[in-house]
Amino acid sequence: MVKSVMVASCLLTAALALQTAAQTLYKSVLPDGRVVYGDKPDPDAVKVDETKPDISKRGIGGATPREAEALREMERSRNVREVAEGKASAAERALKDAEAARASGKEPRPGETTGIAGGGVRLNETYFERQKKLEEGVLKARRDLEQIRSGK
Repeated sequence: MVKSVMVASCLLTAALALQTAAQTLYKSVLPDGRVVYGDKPDPDAVKVDETKPDISKRGIGGATPREAEALREMERSRNVREVAEGKASAAERALKDAEAARASGKEPRPGETTGIAGGGVRLNETYFERQKKLEEGVLKARRDLEQIRSGK
């Protein structure tokens, strides 16, 4: 008894699903611009589009060649944008690293000072050359970042 009820309910469900899948869908555009979907066209609609759902094995709906091309174009644009964002991130990291190197390089290293009379020391040319290179590194990193951001 239970088995026959289960079989009957499965058959009924399958029949309803097939009937629903084959129904026509109406897209009605109302005078105020609202869009209404239904199994009957809206009597007040200014425009009605009739469509039948795609019940093929391709899945829900399907892409037209125009939609497929638009999707490919969006993917290409996203890839270009992601590459540009990656370059900008790398340039920002390079600038931060150059600024950190400049900040940590302020203290003189061994060999960058020269003793003077009276027991003091002074910074020599080696120190100033290193500082100049650190500053040039920051300026180059900043130029690179600005160039990437401007899209050149």
